[in-house]
Amino acid sequence: MMRGLFITLEGGEGCGKTTQIELLNQYFKNKKINFINTREPGGIDISEQIREVILNKDNTAMDSVTEAMLYAASRRQHMIERVIPALESGVTVLCDRFVDASLVYQGYSRGIGIDQVMKINEAAIEGYMPDLTIYLDIEPTLGLERIHSNENREINRLDLEGIGFHEKVREGYMLIAKKYPERIKTVDASGCIEDVHKKIVEVIEDSLKNYENKVQE
Repeated sequence: MMRGLFITLEGGEGCGKTTQIELLNQYFKNKKINFINTREPGGIDISEQIREVILNKDNTAMDSVTEAMLYAASRRQHMIERVIPALESGVTVLCDRFVDASLVYQGYSRGIGIDQVMKINEAAIEGYMPDLTIYLDIEPTLGLERIHSNENREINRLDLEGIGFHEKVREGYMLIAKKYPERIKTVDASGCIEDVHKKIVEVIEDSLKNYENKVQE
């Protein structure tokens, strides 16, 4: 059986991932693609419980390595319970964040080191990496403005970081996007929702064609 396509969306706070994933859900349904939609940290019960600890805005004393390990623990359970079974059964997986977020947030922005954080995650992911990662790029100031203007969005611990931290997050994403250009595709997320969705769909359709061609070879 052909393995399912693994697609992840990444980006800084306020880049619009949640909205774009909702639109992609409808896109996949219209295309009659067998898929699941999930998120990190979270996606299944145990991982959601770990998410609550990580993002609790009262946990300001959390050590950066502890944070990285909690993300990896949440990711491991998510992979074993949901992501790997879906991919191996031929189902496309659409995931809001994956290991790239840890490389950027903890590895680059927290200063642990990208390679070190990847080592922490090796056992968690068992070699499974996305076939396509869409990075939604936005100026940190604009992203944070979006967050604070949305009354329905709960403010988490990462949202409370200073602008310098969020600027480093953007730097980190741009760095790994240059390092893995075959996998990570950058989309300007500063425009209107419809325009950003259109660009994302173009990237995904190109990826689907390439994936089908590889399978046929």
